[in-house]
Amino acid sequence: MNQAILFNDDLTFDKGQDAWCFTALLSAQVITIYFHSFQLKRLGEIDNCTKFDLEEIVELWLEKNEPEGSVIHIQMR
Repeated sequence: MNQAILFNDDLTFDKGQDAWCFTALLSAQVITIYFHSFQLKRLGEIDNCTKFDLEEIVELWLEKNEPEGSVIHIQMR
């Protein structure tokens, strides 16, 4: 599936979810994407290179999955 997604520049660590997250605009809907990763949650901040990698992971996830609702949880190793 080829969907247009616009990523917002609001990458933050959500203590409640214990995961890094950011929002994006997908088909005129705001969605929140959580990245559950032991390695990522140990980081105090995420650089631009890693952020672009996370955006690519979301694009690959969307090729294989259809979001249900306004939240996506991506489990990473």
